Amino acid sequence: MSIKKNSLWNMIGSAAPMLIGLIVLPYLLRHLGVGRLGVLTLIWTLIGYFSIFDFGLGRALTHRISALRAEHHNSQIYSVTYFGLACMLGVGVVGAILIMACIYLFGIGWLNIDVGIYSEVYWSIMVAGLGIPLATLTSGMKGALEGFENFKAVNILRSILGASNFLLPALSVWLFGPNLVFIVIALLIARLLVLLLHYQAMHKVIIRPLNYQFHVVEGSKGLIHFGAWMTLSNIVSPLMAVADRFIISHFDGSASVAYYAVPFDFMFRLLMLPAAITTTLFPIFSRELKTNLAKVRGHYLQSQVLIGMGMSFICGFLAIFAHDGLSFWMGSEFADHSYQIAIIIAVGIVFNSLGQAPLMLIQAAGRVKLTSVIHSVEFVIYAPALILAVMHYGVMGAALVWLVRVMVDCSILNFFGFQIIKKKNA
Repeated sequence: MSIKKNSLWNMIGSAAPMLIGLIVLPYLLRHLGVGRLGVLTLIWTLIGYFSIFDFGLGRALTHRISALRAEHHNSQIYSVTYFGLACMLGVGVVGAILIMACIYLFGIGWLNIDVGIYSEVYWSIMVAGLGIPLATLTSGMKGALEGFENFKAVNILRSILGASNFLLPALSVWLFGPNLVFIVIALLIARLLVLLLHYQAMHKVIIRPLNYQFHVVEGSKGLIHFGAWMTLSNIVSPLMAVADRFIISHFDGSASVAYYAVPFDFMFRLLMLPAAITTTLFPIFSRELKTNLAKVRGHYLQSQVLIGMGMSFICGFLAIFAHDGLSFWMGSEFADHSYQIAIIIAVGIVFNSLGQAPLMLIQAAGRVKLTSVIHSVEFVIYAPALILAVMHYGVMGAALVWLVRVMVDCSILNFFGFQIIKKKNA
């Protein structure tokens, strides 16, 4: 499949849930209230980022399978894939135990939840912890499918999962009322079904060789080193993306989380556009860095120009009409609290978009240690700055600190991305 077709499938996989969310979120706001909706955004965040427990093996599988296909070592793909999935299941189970143990021992008082819904929120987060193994396994199977550049299957399944994240909460509210525990149970059922569909799709392309015998060394080859450094990046980078919601909840309450997270999550979904291109390029970079360096350079530069021009136009338009758009969508009262946040996020999304291609290039080149170090240093600076900003300036402070971080991150990643191109083409 061509880059254009794969990119189109990636756009469809991200756009479908986004459009459904536009319709469903006002309904959820009316029936859950701003407090429960804020908590639901936290639960969406938790479930969405449970893949931090995959030890970087999802991306490692994509990278390794792409390299094996380029080297015509197809017989090793089965061992590599199932070794990776076994590891991901194990760490997923450990992650679920750790999350649930922490909630049991320390509670959720630090989230500053309204007393009237404390028990409901406590049990909904406990139940959500069961989704970690489902998320890690799904991440691994998605990585294997992307290694075969089967983006059609990946994005059909992504559309189903993304749509269920909005439709099932609405259905649960309609059937059982505004109870977060029932909403989370519905979300977990959807994740289980999507996991089974991922396995079915993966089973069609990864076929067990005749007279096959599993070898741990063969299965782990190329995965452990790549995945080990990806683990650090996969933990730190998502933490920087989700920490703001929990810190806002602690200092300002769950209602403020809704005013911040709803525009943030909607605007963040615009990253589907550059991601549609860069996710397609990752297996190509992984393969062509070994065989066709000029092609890599051309794809990289073209993607940056296209992403920069397209995202600047889209985000500029949304920033100008932020208040009007939010008023029409969520109501004027909600817009008054959120439109300035949306403007800041729109600017940040442009920089975040321009950081995706160099990130993919660096990781495809096998330099995952570099991205891990970059994200770790950023986190050490970002975390205390975020806390201080929220303490003194609330949600506006959180948005501004996030903007500065993504601008710095974009600059650093592009610097090293161009260094790789220069080095490879010297």
